[in-house]
Amino acid sequence: MPASARLVVLISGSGSNLAALLEACADPGYGATVVAVGADRDGIAGLDRATAAGLPTFVERVKDHPSREAWDAALTQHVAEHKPDLVISAGFLKLVGDRFLAAFGDRYLNTHNALLPAFPGIHGPRDALAYGVKLAGATLFFVDAGVDTGPIVAQTAVPVLDDDTEDTLTERIKVAERRQLVDTVGRLVREGWTITGRKVTIP
Repeated sequence: MPASARLVVLISGSGSNLAALLEACADPGYGATVVAVGADRDGIAGLDRATAAGLPTFVERVKDHPSREAWDAALTQHVAEHKPDLVISAGFLKLVGDRFLAAFGDRYLNTHNALLPAFPGIHGPRDALAYGVKLAGATLFFVDAGVDTGPIVAQTAVPVLDDDTEDTLTERIKVAERRQLVDTVGRLVREGWTITGRKVTIP
């Protein structure tokens, strides 16, 4: 990794994970700098955060392209323009395609609000509650062509309480998820990593 690794962050909402990364990057010892923020929709708070931080932003909406493949190509080009060392899906709610994965697949991180491989998809906390598990949590992984199936980088667990609702469990996971994202991205950019099959190793 260079002295300060270049991060491109992709978002779809409020940008709370983005805010945590920006705060971490303010410390020169963290080892990374957010160089651009991309989104799949206009008018979201995360883009306002990025603009307030003086960062370049871009929006690629699927509906503005003739096909999903064309959208994927445009997203890939936009991200590539910023020469990232890591691309981070921080609540980005679109599945990327083959072109994006060919360009960034070994350095495209996503965070999921369940302990994979259990409860993939968009309803991790709800599904965990319905199953009756005693531990839930968050998983950070490198994205592959599947849905929440890529090599796992880190996991963190939180207890499921007897009176939990989907909202309360989701909020507890978010706190742990954010901390894990910031801590692990810092380790990756400072120490590097290797991917061997499904195993991710940070020296």
